[in-house]
Amino acid sequence: MALIRSELYDRALRLIPGGVNSPVRAMRSVGLGEPLFMRRGEGPFIEDVDGNRYVDWVLSWGPLLFGHADPATLAAVTEALGRGTTFGAPTEGEVDLAAEIVDAVPSVEMVRLVSSGTEAAMSAVRLARAATSRDRLIKFAGNYHGHVDALLASGGSGLMTLGIPSTPGVPSGVAVDTIVLPYNDVDAVAAAVAEYGEGLAAILVEPVAGNMGVVPPAPGFLEALRLLCDACGALLVFDEVITGFRVARGGAQERYGVMPDLTILGKIVGGGLPAAAFGGRADLMGRLAPVGDVYQAGTLSGNPLAVAAGTSVLRRLRDPAVYEELERRGARLEAGLEPFGTVQRVGAMLTLFCQDGPVRDYEDALRSDTERYAALFRHLLGRGIYLAPSQFECMFVSVAHGDDEIDRTIEAVGDFFGN
Repeated sequence: MALIRSELYDRALRLIPGGVNSPVRAMRSVGLGEPLFMRRGEGPFIEDVDGNRYVDWVLSWGPLLFGHADPATLAAVTEALGRGTTFGAPTEGEVDLAAEIVDAVPSVEMVRLVSSGTEAAMSAVRLARAATSRDRLIKFAGNYHGHVDALLASGGSGLMTLGIPSTPGVPSGVAVDTIVLPYNDVDAVAAAVAEYGEGLAAILVEPVAGNMGVVPPAPGFLEALRLLCDACGALLVFDEVITGFRVARGGAQERYGVMPDLTILGKIVGGGLPAAAFGGRADLMGRLAPVGDVYQAGTLSGNPLAVAAGTSVLRRLRDPAVYEELERRGARLEAGLEPFGTVQRVGAMLTLFCQDGPVRDYEDALRSDTERYAALFRHLLGRGIYLAPSQFECMFVSVAHGDDEIDRTIEAVGDFFGN
């Protein structure tokens, strides 16, 4: 028999720091004394250990484009499982997934599979520094690129939610070459490039910010980054861990028509299993060992179960009807939530900010009424609807979410705001 939530949390506290394996799961910022422990999911629904069932808009923070326990994904994983869980040697499945990524993502000619988005970001930065023989990086406040030491400054949702400006344990010298600028501020980037351009290895950006809530790029912002990189010889690196395969099959670079030099992928690329990737032009990727001099390795990279899940999902994304449906459902949810705050959406990701006016950058996002959002979260939880336990995250739309789940969510939000 499963332990009920409180008993399970008490046990977890004795064994795991804070009782959780990722900080935002603690749910302290939304006023819950104990996190929810889930035991199963199906389609757009999840069920906790106490038997409560919720419409899920978190979807494991975005990977589950076809919903929980998607039959086709489960079948692919089950078939792969019968052949073995890991080999530490190349498999055909790795090549199949790489082919799907290269076919889908416009700028990617070659790709290296890894196990997490943090690992992909760390490796892409190392490659960019090696390729340019430079050290400095530009990143943007509110963009999160994993818990890489040099990239944690002003690092988005988890740090924003917990009120941690950086983190102890990162040597001061590690971040000395990281320049943090306001998102969507072309003038600030131009000034930084003018000052630091000769030593600039890369500009690293979420092409659609998803870690301070959904913040779209301002018109011309991504194009300006491309031009500035070209002018100073730096590489443009898109972190498409969230946007990859979600805002379009080819990610934000397809949607906005701006091509980076390197791309970081995660979440959907693993179909719900731990997998990530980074890729780009063949001349850059050719610097990686064993053919090049930039070392990167991973025991479980290209894990057979993860690549089976990812390939199953990515092959189905060749059908344009998937994105047409995601757009329709996302638009329906956006229209229903618009009376209750600032709704910002790009494709199948959106955020309801508890504030008035557009959110263009980190400082705008911080003006949100987080106490109001926490009350909304608790209200919706009581109505059987599960949002991210942070104002600074996304609602993720899937093809498993039907009109009934969308309308039920809109109605519950309306009840909270007195409509």
